[in-house]
Amino acid sequence: MPISSILTVTVPVADQERALAFYTGVLDFEVRTDNPFPMGRWLTVAPKGAETTLLLASWFPGMAPIGGLVVGAPDLDALAERLRGNGVEFEGPDDQPWGRQLLFHDPFGNGFVVSQI
Repeated sequence: MPISSILTVTVPVADQERALAFYTGVLDFEVRTDNPFPMGRWLTVAPKGAETTLLLASWFPGMAPIGGLVVGAPDLDALAERLRGNGVEFEGPDDQPWGRQLLFHDPFGNGFVVSQI
């Protein structure tokens, strides 16, 4: 059987509480799991209704930040205002030959490319 889906993407963070506040407070993600784990918490978040979750993992101190997770949003101008209101630096939204996009980083250096859907 071929692989049929991506369940979880690990996002390295230095502080799970701070990451949780950013992903739920700034990006409006919902918590999917928050369970004890031998090296911290198994803490996953996702946009409401999304199938793939992000694992906010603090137990990989040497792991480099992810470079450019591509996600989608229906209104990049509204997202830009939300990011600005929370003090998050970003680039865009810009019109590109492939579509409209916005770029930002979480507090731990993980990069996001947001394409308008």
